[in-house]
Amino acid sequence: MEFTAKQIAQFIGGKVEGDENASVHTFAKIEEGVPGAISFLANEKYIHYVYQTKSSIVLIDSSIALTEPVTTTLIRVDNARDCVAKLLQLYASAQPKKKGIDPLAFISPKAKVGNDCYIGAFAYIADGVEIGDGCQIYPNVTIMENVKVGNNCLFYPHVSIYHDCRLGNNVVLHSGAVIGADGFGFAPNMETKQYDKIPQIGIVTIEDDVEIGANTCVDRSTMGSTIVRKGVKLDNLVQIAHNTDIGANTVMSSQVGVAGSTKVGEWCMFGGQVGISGHITIGDRVLLGAQSGVPGSLKSNQTLIGTPPMPKMNYFKSQAIFRRLPEIYKQLNALQKEVDELRNQQK
Repeated sequence: MEFTAKQIAQFIGGKVEGDENASVHTFAKIEEGVPGAISFLANEKYIHYVYQTKSSIVLIDSSIALTEPVTTTLIRVDNARDCVAKLLQLYASAQPKKKGIDPLAFISPKAKVGNDCYIGAFAYIADGVEIGDGCQIYPNVTIMENVKVGNNCLFYPHVSIYHDCRLGNNVVLHSGAVIGADGFGFAPNMETKQYDKIPQIGIVTIEDDVEIGANTCVDRSTMGSTIVRKGVKLDNLVQIAHNTDIGANTVMSSQVGVAGSTKVGEWCMFGGQVGISGHITIGDRVLLGAQSGVPGSLKSNQTLIGTPPMPKMNYFKSQAIFRRLPEIYKQLNALQKEVDELRNQQK
């Protein structure tokens, strides 16, 4: 599908500089531009690429001034990065959806599959499963007994959804995601000198518009439900432990780990490798920098980093002091010697 510069400008509210009939059918980075592609320039650091790019159209921030002529068609916008996101969404929505059930898929006669669904080869749909309309279930997906899935969900290859879990509408699960595996529950038994497994008889509930990355795990609860609320986005390799409650529109980068029975508020943002201890509460709109370790509850509306987390500027000041500790230690020892000598002189 092709779009002209004029159509794109009308869609995003931009101003065309050049050929308004220039057309594109794909996207490319500005330094790797090809004819028929649209690129963007939002950072003056990369301004030299606009003079040599072969992309047919370049979205460019209105604030960027050019000092040389360009051969590409420009579309001036207030925020090129945001406009690219809108165009990518439009492009993705225009792609045709797969439909039909592959003859190599297994669907239990006791399962219900909605209209206009795609189910790929070697997918397994167990007894009591209910799948809504417009879902796309790629090859080798496993959906176990009594799982309920809403409309327009997308499950990529090798997703596993354990029994009785509940998923809302527009849920996206990337390859290798595991929903509803047992929570990590074991009790030491001194008589047998081993660990007794605590049965995890709860479920996982995933609300609407959630996207979960590749090889991310959301564990079922001991009792009740682990909950991932509306609009949450989890990156690859994230671990959500049993009985947690992740608030609406919270996002987590790769390798975040949230321990059991923790409640995370709405609109939180966690950087890569953040670790959250169990049985605590994190308020709304808490931003945690990468590799932060959180041992206790946090109030709402904070930007923190470090272990334990502290305000960003305090953290950077602390790190500057930390690097000087060997030098400060020598100075402290020298001062201590001077103090000891003065005390000895006074005796």
